[in-house]
Amino acid sequence: MATKKAVNKPDRLPVQQTAKTYSFFDDVYAVVRKIPKGRVTSYGAIAAFLGTKLSARMVGWAMNAEHGTKPKVPAQRVVNRNGMLSGRHHFETPSAMEELLKKDGVIVKNDMIVDFKKIFWDPAIELAL
Repeated sequence: MATKKAVNKPDRLPVQQTAKTYSFFDDVYAVVRKIPKGRVTSYGAIAAFLGTKLSARMVGWAMNAEHGTKPKVPAQRVVNRNGMLSGRHHFETPSAMEELLKKDGVIVKNDMIVDFKKIFWDPAIELAL
């Protein structure tokens, strides 16, 4: 009878758990909680930081599933790679994401982050060990 090998995860992941209890969504939430007010990141940047570069869509699913998660996850700070508020329809109202970003000090015009490259927060750089 074959035994299961433990999955080795990189040490830089925010959540340290065993393979049996590992949750990609929890890792995503841990990264998003570190995004400072006034900054935004992308689904792809989070996926790349977590070692799953092609899983940007899964990061989006995590953001959509975060409602009611404790501690709170500032999902409004995650946008698509172009700075577009692509997840706005998953908030209570279509304008809620923009309103939360404005409270954070982020300027939004026509569902796009103004000066996106300037305020972009890259977890690979900001959370580098």
